[in-house]
This record gives sequence, structure tokens and C-alpha cells, in this order.
Amino acid sequence: MTKIGYFYTDCLVPMVGNNPYATSKENLVELSINAEVYSLPSKKLVVLQIRSPFIKNKYRPFCQALLSWVESSKCARVILLSSSHAYQRDDEQLLGTPLRYLLTPALEKAIGGHMQELNWKEMEKIAAFPGINDAEKVLRIPGGGITKLLFTESCSKGIQMAVLLKFCSEGDNIPDAFVLVNYLNEWLQLIKSKGNHSTDISPEQEMPDTSSQWKIPSSWRLLFGNGLPPALF
Repeated sequence: MTKIGYFYTDCLVPMVGNNPYATSKENLVELSINAEVYSLPSKKLVVLQIRSPFIKNKYRPFCQALLSWVESSKCARVILLSSSHAYQRDDEQLLGTPLRYLLTPALEKAIGGHMQELNWKEMEKIAAFPGINDAEKVLRIPGGGITKLLFTESCSKGIQMAVLLKFCSEGDNIPDAFVLVNYLNEWLQLIKSKGNHSTDISPEQEMPDTSSQWKIPSSWRLLFGNGLPPALF
């Protein structure tokens, strides 16, 4: 995808670095910041990538600014890729696929039936007061950052938004990234899919090798830093 700009905000921790998607020495030195925008005109797709954490008490102003931009840009719909802590699942969420989705009422009205055709599983609401009052259910996305706030604000504004998320654990999340993007691809058909469907993957399994389908960012080679210096041994 082509970088077309950035999302200027004081709500994120300032950050600058080299181009994470460098393909040559020429574009390696291009600077990248904390929130950048990419486009793929052939698919009518625009992507906002956030690379740094939020400053305390800045969640709501950011959500308001982002949704205002979405509305002024006349985006047809918004898809939020996110995650939730695997260790905070309830008993029902431990069963089956680790992938979930949410649709705002506006999007549910437009495409709700398609999710049933895909056999996707909607994010469950859980008891507000477990063991005390199991009848009252609420939506919780622990570890999901601004996901719940963006979703609820989109519901109230009538914005067509879908949330696709995966229950994740700390550590190497590269397999999780592949599972989530393949999950998205089942719906949008960005590329011709191969192999297993994401909903058939158990929490313990990793997706098959997808390097032939997706271009892996060059920066992922540095995810865990350099190797151990031989001098240590």
C-alpha cells in the first residue's frame, strides 16, 4: 500500500523511526511517525496504522477526532483490527475459535447476514457482576485499548463499523497477525485465499505459511533485536 499521509494528533506518545516497510536502501531512510495513513485505490481501501500508545486521559479526544475524520471523509465503513487478553476470557470464550467480531447496528443492517454465512462468532457479552447477578450482561474487551470506546461511539453516531479481534497472549504475536489478517481476508477477499479458514484454527495452532500470500514487513526481522553477542560465550 502507498503511504498518503499521517494522522496528526497530540493524543499519542510522540515517535519517529525509519521506514518499517523499506524495500531498498533508497526508501529505508524515509521517516515514519506514530500514526500514518496508507491507501490501496484498486480496493477502495484506506488504512490508519497506530504505532505508539495513548497518552493518559487522551482516549476520548482521539476517538472523537478519528470518527470526525471518518465522517468528513465519507468513509463507507470502518473495520477495526484489535485484540483482547487471552487470559481474561470467560468459560464460553475458551471454546472454539479465538477470533470474534462486532458490528454496529448500522453495519448489522447492511451486511449482518453475511457474517452468519461465514460462520463467524460474535463477541460475547459477559456478566457485569459474575456470581452475583449473571442476568445483566455487558461488553468487555480487556487489553483492547480504545476498541470498546470507538465501537460504542460509532454505534451512537450511526457509523458502519466492524471490529475484528483475536484473543492474544504476550510474546511473539506474528502468528496472531497472520491469523487476524486472514480472518479479514475471508470477508473482504483482498487476495486469493489459500489453506485453512481462520475459523478452523484452534487457539494452539498457528496459521500455515503465508509468506507467498502476504508481504512481510522488513522491520519484522528486528522484532526481537539483534542476536546474542558471541562474546557472551
